[in-house]
Amino acid sequence: MKIDGGINFVLDKAADSAREAEQAGYSGAFTAETSHDPFLPLAVAAEHTDKLELGTSIAVAFARSPMTVANTAWDLQAFSKGRFILGLGSQIKPHIEKRFSMEWGNPGSRMREYVQALHAIWDYWQAADFSSRLSFDGDFYKHTLMTPMFSPEPLETAKPKVFLAAVGPYMTGVAGEVCDGWISHGFTTAAYLEDVSIPALHAGVTKAGRDTSEVEISLPAFIVTGETEEEMTAASFATRKQIAFYGSTPAYKAVLDHHGWGDAQIELNRMSKAGEWDAMADVIDTEMLDAFAVVAEPQGIAESLLGRYGNLVDRISFYAPYAGNPELWSGVISDLKAG
Repeated sequence: MKIDGGINFVLDKAADSAREAEQAGYSGAFTAETSHDPFLPLAVAAEHTDKLELGTSIAVAFARSPMTVANTAWDLQAFSKGRFILGLGSQIKPHIEKRFSMEWGNPGSRMREYVQALHAIWDYWQAADFSSRLSFDGDFYKHTLMTPMFSPEPLETAKPKVFLAAVGPYMTGVAGEVCDGWISHGFTTAAYLEDVSIPALHAGVTKAGRDTSEVEISLPAFIVTGETEEEMTAASFATRKQIAFYGSTPAYKAVLDHHGWGDAQIELNRMSKAGEWDAMADVIDTEMLDAFAVVAEPQGIAESLLGRYGNLVDRISFYAPYAGNPELWSGVISDLKAG
């Protein structure tokens, strides 16, 4: 199992955080697209690391043209000497239309075509045969003009890997059809992964005539831990609050329904609209917390993670929405590698 960490998205902190991730033994380190550009820190990280895989988890696809993303990913793949992973996500309609002022519609079909467009562009650049024309003509994207002046040099490595973040079965199936990896949402359980998400992923793999070994499964796993009782209490509250936040979203109700907790989503949604953010944590009882998170003392985290997810996922990261001791996580990495 690969173990992934994060890179600070503030540019003057990216180098140090990337070096620390590599020294700590992480397999990969990822940026997220929140308040900063997700790609720029990876260029800094690539310069200051040697083996660490570097990726976005995620970059918002529909905020950008496939051509723009193809260029950025190509350059990062070349500069990192083949260590870049392009993690994409769709975001949701209000953000695409109101924040990015871009078009929304048919997100699953659009995403499938988006990834196909990326590969068509990359294959054209790699072939460097300008006697032929770039020819990608889809329902959502059309790329039919490319001249030598605008074509980057062929890569000395393979094309970038493309991972796709998905929650619903349809988008998860798209990941199985056209991507190298699927990024699960943290708001999931082992039962939901096994019963719903992974079968949807494998259905997409089968539809495309691929093998399941061609698609990596990545999971940000909620973890509640601490070295004292006070730290455990604080970690539990912060994690329950984060789970409650996700649980208030109607699009995620299916995960709660799978366990018979659908009524909790309705209550959480009501409380979120009333701004009762801290109180929402109380809706997440012990049974729910144990389903969504590994709750263990530091020395027991690795065993619990492997027991729960070892046969389900290929990559794991630590989703701990609270301040923790960095040395604690280094110990968990060592235990996971030893296990």
